[in-house]
Amino acid sequence: MSDQHPPRSPRPGGPRRPSGSRARAGGSARPVPRQDPRQEQAAQSGSAGAPRGAARPGPAPTRPLPRAEVMPPTPVQSEANRAEAWGDEPPTRTGEHPAGRPPSGPGRSRRRRSRIPRPVRLGATLLVLLLVIVLGWGAGLTLWADSRITHVDALSEAQNTPGTTYLIAGSDGRGGDTVADDGTEGARTDTIMLLHKARGGKSYLISLPRDTLVDIPGYGGYKLNAAFAFGGPKLLVETVEQFTGLTIDHYVEVGFDGVAQVVDAVGHVNLCIDQDVDDERSGLKMTEGCHDVGGEQALAFVRARYFDPTADIGRQQRQQQFVAALMDRVTSPAVILNPISQVRLAGAGSASLTTSEGTGIIDVARMALTARSAMSAGTVTIPIENPEYQTKHSGVAIKTDDAEIAAFFDSVADGSLEPTPAG
Repeated sequence: MSDQHPPRSPRPGGPRRPSGSRARAGGSARPVPRQDPRQEQAAQSGSAGAPRGAARPGPAPTRPLPRAEVMPPTPVQSEANRAEAWGDEPPTRTGEHPAGRPPSGPGRSRRRRSRIPRPVRLGATLLVLLLVIVLGWGAGLTLWADSRITHVDALSEAQNTPGTTYLIAGSDGRGGDTVADDGTEGARTDTIMLLHKARGGKSYLISLPRDTLVDIPGYGGYKLNAAFAFGGPKLLVETVEQFTGLTIDHYVEVGFDGVAQVVDAVGHVNLCIDQDVDDERSGLKMTEGCHDVGGEQALAFVRARYFDPTADIGRQQRQQQFVAALMDRVTSPAVILNPISQVRLAGAGSASLTTSEGTGIIDVARMALTARSAMSAGTVTIPIENPEYQTKHSGVAIKTDDAEIAAFFDSVADGSLEPTPAG
């Protein structure tokens, strides 16, 4: 019976290590033949008696094989087990990636998946894109319309008064498409309105009758519209400032041809009249009631006065009605949400506008919003002392009392005037 124990296997069930092997269990070195102790002793004694310089037999060389690392078996885990063990993020080492997931590229870490649902992200992207298009469209349309406005030197150097005041004039230059040529040279203004927004927020749209008797600087007592004929927009601004005590911040002149084109651009406006009218001088033909009318009839509506026994007073009421109807139509969804209508409106409106220096399309838009606010609050009219005052050189005019006019426009300036509710 041998005194040597049989070699043990590296692991249960594994291959047995041959006898004489010096490799550790699980190693990969080649086995070295084991010599008998007596032969080993004889070899040592023989080498001791050998002459100096003689070659000594050495041990048999061995060449180790490449060593392969043996990894312990990895237990199979389910996705649920891994998630429970690792949490939200599995542990990873440099150069490794989570089991079951391919690497995203050399040297790149795994990208975290967004927690925002894909439909929400897609909707947000479309919303941003739509916003960019709308803003770009609006900015381009504004710049184009602003470039078509004519500017004139109209404002005075009077000291500013509280609030913001617009002077709106409707000029009826002859020779246009919608205004008949009656032999009158130059331009006249049949429509003069004062729009004021007080500091407290109240807004007032006030018609100034063209036949109002006023003192025109450098000319004396004449009807108000004579100031425009004598000195154009600048003299008209100075005359209105002297009459009302309010400093004009923006002058806006609208050609009557433009009124018809603006109405046609938005389709129509709804106007009401309390009697049947067939006026040859203005061209107005309407039956009693409310009607959707186009540009030509809308223009006749704001210019007609001879059929009305109240003359200029009745006309200023119809002009205010037209402004309110136009504002309602312009701000309706049928116009605001229609790009074609927007282009037509911007083109027709800007081409017919003449404004003071520094007054652009943005100021005109603010003026329109202020006018709409004023019309929704109610109407105001200037106090009149005598609507049929006979003058020496200007025929019948509208006479006012200076003290009443001063008190009236003082209440307009500070916003204390209460308008008459629209009926």
